[in-house]
Amino acid sequence: MKERLLLSFTVCWVTGSAAACLFSGSQLMWVWAGLLLLLTIFAICGKLSWKYMMVLGLAILLAGFYWEWNEGRNLSSLPVALSHTTAELNKASIQAVGVIISSVERDGDRVDFTVKLSQLALASADKQQLKGQGELIAVQVKLQVEEEIAVAAQWQRGDQVLLSGVLEQPAVARNFGGFDYREYLHMKKIHWLLKLEGTASVEATPPSIWSPRMLLRWNDQARFALGAELDHLFEKRHSGYMKGLVIGLQDDLDPETFQQFSQLGLTHILAISGMHVAVYVGVLLFIWRRCRLTRETALTLTLVLVPLYVLLSGAGPSVVRAGLMSMIALLAARLGVLGDGLNILGASALVMLIWNPYLLLSVSFQLSFLVTAGLMVFVPLAEPLLRGLPRVLRSAVSVTLVAQFVSFPLTIYYFNQFSLLSFAANLVLVPFITFIVLPLGTLALLCGRVWDPGARLLAHVTELLNNATFSAVEWINSFSSGVMIWRSPSLLWIAAYYVLFYGLLYAAKLRTEARYAPQYMEDETKPLEGLSLPNGRNSGIREVKHRYSIQARTTVRWSGMVVLMCALSLGILLYRGYQSENLSGAGSISYLDVGQGDSMLITTPEGAHILVDGGGTVSFGGKEAWRIRHSPFEVGAKVLVPLLKKRGIHRLDAIILTHGDQDHAGGLQAVLEGIPVSALLFNGTIADREPYKLLMSTALAANVRLYGVYQGMSLAPDGATELSFLWPEPPELPTPASEESELPTVEDQNHESVAFRLVMNGRSFLFTGDMDQDAEESIMQNAKLNGIHSGPQIDVLKAAHHGSKTATGEGWLKFWMPTAAVISAGVNNSYGHPNSAVLDRLEANNTAIFRTDLQGEIQMRVREQAITVRYKLR
Repeated sequence: MKERLLLSFTVCWVTGSAAACLFSGSQLMWVWAGLLLLLTIFAICGKLSWKYMMVLGLAILLAGFYWEWNEGRNLSSLPVALSHTTAELNKASIQAVGVIISSVERDGDRVDFTVKLSQLALASADKQQLKGQGELIAVQVKLQVEEEIAVAAQWQRGDQVLLSGVLEQPAVARNFGGFDYREYLHMKKIHWLLKLEGTASVEATPPSIWSPRMLLRWNDQARFALGAELDHLFEKRHSGYMKGLVIGLQDDLDPETFQQFSQLGLTHILAISGMHVAVYVGVLLFIWRRCRLTRETALTLTLVLVPLYVLLSGAGPSVVRAGLMSMIALLAARLGVLGDGLNILGASALVMLIWNPYLLLSVSFQLSFLVTAGLMVFVPLAEPLLRGLPRVLRSAVSVTLVAQFVSFPLTIYYFNQFSLLSFAANLVLVPFITFIVLPLGTLALLCGRVWDPGARLLAHVTELLNNATFSAVEWINSFSSGVMIWRSPSLLWIAAYYVLFYGLLYAAKLRTEARYAPQYMEDETKPLEGLSLPNGRNSGIREVKHRYSIQARTTVRWSGMVVLMCALSLGILLYRGYQSENLSGAGSISYLDVGQGDSMLITTPEGAHILVDGGGTVSFGGKEAWRIRHSPFEVGAKVLVPLLKKRGIHRLDAIILTHGDQDHAGGLQAVLEGIPVSALLFNGTIADREPYKLLMSTALAANVRLYGVYQGMSLAPDGATELSFLWPEPPELPTPASEESELPTVEDQNHESVAFRLVMNGRSFLFTGDMDQDAEESIMQNAKLNGIHSGPQIDVLKAAHHGSKTATGEGWLKFWMPTAAVISAGVNNSYGHPNSAVLDRLEANNTAIFRTDLQGEIQMRVREQAITVRYKLR
């Protein structure tokens, strides 16, 4: 620590910022006190001088106060300036004047950019204007006709714009562990969305005077021109891939290709990172050397050109980090100062965090700095363990292995999956792409405007290499058993992982060095072979040799014990981290918020996972080709699968599909593609719709067992759980003469919805899909025929059809007498769900009401003594 004051200062700065981010009020004060006490103990023990300790303590406090200061300023000024509450401004029509400060991006029929406001007025006000706001606002323009694409293409960074639209607050996370768009924009210091209809609501004027922002405007134009050139040289799939690889543009990357790379942990290849910058700097230095420039001139030219590459590649956190490190290292070499890698890394992080403290929460920032630091710290420890490998292979294996192990905790924390084949894929494909494909693609781009035939030839060769890459990635991903799903670990788990990993490598390195240590010190004079000195003069040498051999054996022995302890502890840590949440004998039911749809996750006391429906995005009619977005919102892929993975659901024991409507079945397509499923239970009918047929085909291809469930059937996942199916009625058995064995096709799926009663830990729940009152009446009539005039009291009823008036009749409520009811409905849905008559009936029966449109996800922890309820929104 003493030799790396800058690194130590940065680590303490990061610690102080993280403490202020995670805690507040008295908790933050106690955390600060604990950190300062720890530094004081180091000083008392003589590990640090008091002066050194005070500098590090000051870093912790300054970072914390700096974070709090930024948080205090990161507030919207619009409610105060407009004299309206936040709720009143939400959905309000406004007129705004400002400057576009970001690149303008189009995806299908939507255009996005960020505006810095200078004037703002409510549309209902009498031209009231507020000057000098300076607030950032995210603008979303919904294009109305295809011809508007050309108009939007003319908007650029630096344009003065007059906007007329509707102000909205960004959406918050509506499920536990879900993506919080409001928090995401908060880190960018944006607090409002401005939604506009058509290009007529935007009046853009190019800047009339020069400003520093013009540099970024020119940079956007250059990136657009480079992207257009890649489109000219490569076919569509390849051009999107090469844009990400060469200039860091991922907007046109094929979603399937990205998913394949993501599954193998190869997405870092598609973002400009340290490797790209290193190749760029190396090529420049090689060119200057061939041009016979002096060393000082070559270093200076490269130093000046690094920022240009950072800008052209998009200036993401990873490339900025690499660019800053390269510039500091080049400057140190230019000045003849020996630069320490970790100090340079610390300086880069400190500069970036002072510039924008919210970068600390960026996944790209965290992975970039953590992996780089890990390579510097762990590779020297790992290389001696691979001494049996050839030197070149040893270096590649150690770097790849360390990068995989170091990035593993953050990978599972944010993305909740890890491929066991990732190491092999990175070891083979990263050098191939970085040192062959990337230079060829870059050379083709550079030749494009100068020598088109040569550029096309290079592009064709690159496409052949890309096809080989895509085939290899697809082949590796075909081994689906290699992908492991992990729940997001705690910060304490992550810290313990890194401590144990460091201890394991450090002790293993000591053990390896001791085993292969020479018998004599380097400055000792070894006797010549066969030469014997008189009077026992060799005895001193033998004594030294014996002393060092004892010391080596001792080191091997205790370091071996440390290796064993660290390996066992790390194995236990990984095993515990891989397990799903331990409910301690309780069951759990989560009524997920999937908008206007249904989806419930049941976890039994013994750990079985059952998903009831999967929500789904309902689309009305086919979209025109130009309106289709690159990555459209889909409930299954964007909400459901990430939630299941984040909770560590390695396998679903069963999916119960109540019926074939899109708002119940649509999201299950992504679930079947992303998570192993043992069985699919459905109502025994087929819906004549392409998405439903694709869902069933996918299930069959994945060897998922299909079961039609009917009234009278039951399922017992464990000893404390039983599902009794109440509806639909069993189908008529075919006559012996009939050869008809196909499932019936039913258009109106609501009436055939699967309904079942769940008993778990002695508590009962009723799930009803979208069943109608006719089905409710039939169930009650069948019960009465068997002498049952009222069902067993239900603790929780899932109201049918999102609270529609076509279900949850008065007789149904009297029959079951539910204590509580859950209504799954979308916020401000166009159907008017839940219906006021249904709400009145529930209230009249003294039934407590929970609603996903008001409360978000509703979780119930089920024990024999009680049902504990919590919900996401308050």
